Amino acid sequence: MSAPTQPPGAEVVSEGTDHPQLNKAISRNLLLLFVIGDVVGGGIYTLVGKVGAEVGGVVWLPMMLALGLALFTAASYAELVTKYPQAAGAALYVNKAFRRPFVTFMVAFAVMCSGIASAATLSRGVSGDYLPELWTKAPVVPVALFFLALVAALNFRGISESVKVNVVLTLIELGGLILVIVVASAALVDGQGPGLSQAFTFDGHEGSIVTAALAGTALAFYALIGFEDSVNVAEETTHPERDYPRALFGGIFVAGLIYLIIGVLAPAVLDQKTLLNVEDSKPLIEMASSGPLGVDPKLFAVIGILALANGALINMIMASRLVYGMSVQGIVPRFFRQVHRTRRTPWAAILFTTALAMALSSTGSVSDLASTTVVLLLSVFTFVNVSVLVLRKDAPTSKKHFHAGTAVPIIGAAASFLVLVYTVVDDPAQLLRAGLLLLLGGVLWFVNAGARRAEDRKFDTTEIIAMERGSEKD
Repeated sequence: MSAPTQPPGAEVVSEGTDHPQLNKAISRNLLLLFVIGDVVGGGIYTLVGKVGAEVGGVVWLPMMLALGLALFTAASYAELVTKYPQAAGAALYVNKAFRRPFVTFMVAFAVMCSGIASAATLSRGVSGDYLPELWTKAPVVPVALFFLALVAALNFRGISESVKVNVVLTLIELGGLILVIVVASAALVDGQGPGLSQAFTFDGHEGSIVTAALAGTALAFYALIGFEDSVNVAEETTHPERDYPRALFGGIFVAGLIYLIIGVLAPAVLDQKTLLNVEDSKPLIEMASSGPLGVDPKLFAVIGILALANGALINMIMASRLVYGMSVQGIVPRFFRQVHRTRRTPWAAILFTTALAMALSSTGSVSDLASTTVVLLLSVFTFVNVSVLVLRKDAPTSKKHFHAGTAVPIIGAAASFLVLVYTVVDDPAQLLRAGLLLLLGGVLWFVNAGARRAEDRKFDTTEIIAMERGSEKD
């Protein structure tokens, strides 16, 4: 029996539940721009010089390797999200694969913390790096907190409004990168810079090109992560089985192509001193202001702010939907499953994730907050790739779901783990903040477990696996 038609703006309530469902408002084109906007974010605006410091002129090589690694894990996500199109994302997949509530919680907590830390990083980037180009006396912490409050307000307003703002910001973001490519190409034709030969000259790292490429790939991989955030809006996508894989691979391809072009043009247009000056130089601003078509550097300060705002919005959408999805699955307290009756957005989850982002933004610098993202997400990617293999035993509910070859998740898991190990060994300090956040997650888990025992409610994996979307077994 079909459900009665709801008037515009009315809540949609699952049968047998007392809470409204999320609104299916994201089309394939909106999802494509969502993926592009999340991948092409703040990283590219600061990454080129750091990659160049490792490999010299061959900036494009680590970017190409990172793109290949990202595609393996993206294929695993495409298979899982088309089999299980629910908002919990990686937490749901690991939960179904391993049936260990604590493992599920820690994976979900790692994903949530990576998104929140990323948003906090971007807020400090806006207030501390780009806004001072326009307002020299901008107070860093108050501006960062105000910025996060604006993001939260838009997130609460609605998924449709949030994704449409993402469309506008993504177009501006992409327009700025295209402008960089056009201006830098004109500068190259005009004879400025070392020339294209420099893009194929290895002169950065003191070791071998293999060692340098690994170090550069770890950095470049940071700029390509973000595609996993789209998993957490799968439940709000109109046709996830059909649209999600196309949008996912299309978005990564567009972002990767832009990265590769910039990776070739940067060493060809900028002299080595400018390119490798990772402390003071912003390579994209330098490229955009070069040659006969160069533009005012302040223009890129504005574009940089919008790019960081776009990334923060997407990360906070992801984090709040993840908390909501976990609550629906019974992994975190029921309070976080509350959806606003008119806006139909997970208001409790939005408040929680925003409060945590504000706390992080108030206490950590850009470098401190950004250093945890790669460690946390590569750990999650390893679990997700393994989950694909474990869950092959489950029959898909739809024949239209995406199927990755058996070798794909194996390579994805191995690559993610090896890059994770290399990142930690190369800079052990990167593990500290991630470890403290995960320790906090462990404490919260045991506190929540004690509360459930006090309520005489059993929390076991088989119960979670048996749960259907929108229902809970008390």
